[in-house]
Amino acid sequence: MGFNSEFRSPTRWYSKLAIAFLAVAFFAILAASAVSGYLLSRILRPIAHAQGTLADLPGHPERMSYQDPIKGPRTAWFFPGLKSAPSVVLSSGYRWSGGELLTLASALQDHQYNVLVVDFLADGTERVRTTLGFEEVAELRAAMDALARRGDVDAERFGLWGVDLGAYVALAVGTTDRRVQAIVLESVYDHPRQLLQLLLKEAGAGSLPLIGRITTLGFRWLQYSYRDVPPLAQGLDALGGTPQQYLESPETPELSATTREIFRLSPPPHELVHLPRGNYAGMSDEEKRRYENRVVSFFLINLPIEAPAARR
Repeated sequence: MGFNSEFRSPTRWYSKLAIAFLAVAFFAILAASAVSGYLLSRILRPIAHAQGTLADLPGHPERMSYQDPIKGPRTAWFFPGLKSAPSVVLSSGYRWSGGELLTLASALQDHQYNVLVVDFLADGTERVRTTLGFEEVAELRAAMDALARRGDVDAERFGLWGVDLGAYVALAVGTTDRRVQAIVLESVYDHPRQLLQLLLKEAGAGSLPLIGRITTLGFRWLQYSYRDVPPLAQGLDALGGTPQQYLESPETPELSATTREIFRLSPPPHELVHLPRGNYAGMSDEEKRRYENRVVSFFLINLPIEAPAARR
């Protein structure tokens, strides 16, 4: 009896055992693939936060439209400061709402900065797909370009602030855009795959290596066009002369470690600050005030409202 016949109609015990094993393995991979697909979908399309209304907010903010090269029309919140003053762009983090940054935006606006709040994941009530940083780099550039074209801000001086996803994007733009003159980064990571691994661990997939592996492969396949994007650490030399403030917090030890490593590799002037508590949105009012004072003071020193005399 040939192999094919034995495979189709097994008669020996070891043939039956082998076929049973293959069947179990096939359905296990099929089930793991289904779970991985669902998990990856939830990671790349997290529940979006509504941007809310501007009607009752202080500081007379307005919606500013810009054109994302991939997602199409988008909007951000613009808080006008002193005419022709520099702008600070606040980039929301993963699962963050731009609305959670409004008090920080107001604190910067109170010191005459123009402030733009960019929310990568929210667009009304719809879920917006994320690439954990790859595509969002182009979106931040598009938002900055639209802001520079307004005519009522200093088009050549920007400060950037971001947390996790927003920090990755801010650092990626900061290493390639000469308009960026000061950067504050909280819980930054080196490559989008690092955030993916952290999210998989949070979802419990770390103890299920097959699901974690398939999810990672799926992410790489979806982002295949970005396969040659290097880790940010390889471009940090471009920050030479650009003041940087790195904030690490105990809530996410993995991101705290990557923040310290990127700080170590980055050129001066830079500083590393250990926060007793991160997650600005969840801080108490007093903790928020201390955080805001730290960030505002950094920008006042390194991104002065008045342009340097040499540039006038």
